[in-house]
Amino acid sequence: MMGHLNKLLAPTAEAMGYDLVRVALLGSGRPTLQVMAERLDDVPMTVADCELLSRALSAVLDVEDPIAGAYMLEVSSPGLDRPLTRPKDFARFAGREARIETDRLVDGHRRMKGELLGLADERTVVLRLGGHDGVPATEVHIPFGAIVKARLVLTDALIAESLKQAAQRENEEAADDAGDDAGMDANAEAFEAPGALGTPGTTTTA
Repeated sequence: MMGHLNKLLAPTAEAMGYDLVRVALLGSGRPTLQVMAERLDDVPMTVADCELLSRALSAVLDVEDPIAGAYMLEVSSPGLDRPLTRPKDFARFAGREARIETDRLVDGHRRMKGELLGLADERTVVLRLGGHDGVPATEVHIPFGAIVKARLVLTDALIAESLKQAAQRENEEAADDAGDDAGMDANAEAFEAPGALGTPGTTTTA
């Protein structure tokens, strides 16, 4: 069901510049279709992004009608402690701390918390356990197909990095705005200069 919904909605999202992180149908009675998405350009999702994508996906769902009965559509960003749902997520966030739950014992564990080391191959996640407080470090190789649930751990380092990235984006936007303003001022001066002795924007002759 979720695979079908993801395939149904992903093309529309990608055409608009978004990538679907997770599609899940939650609750009973009148369930909620939860769609987590992120921008393909790595800029953080805004409320406006969620509203825009929600309208587009709602139109697709209205036409295809893949869910029987009434439901609510919820579009949101993944958040800092985001779920890890695709192999590329585990590669992308290598070096971050994560919690992983599996449907079987993997090296004696079903619930693990440690540092992501990325992928050993396309379908094997590597997680480092221990390595602090006197606990020796061990590497666990987890088949991607065995993972039931995985998400990043909200740590001080993760929050600090997010704040740093936000500050960098604000500085870049401020620099871009300053450059645009300077360009507009220069254009205005160039336009007004010929008419400095008469009507602005016109030329005069002696």
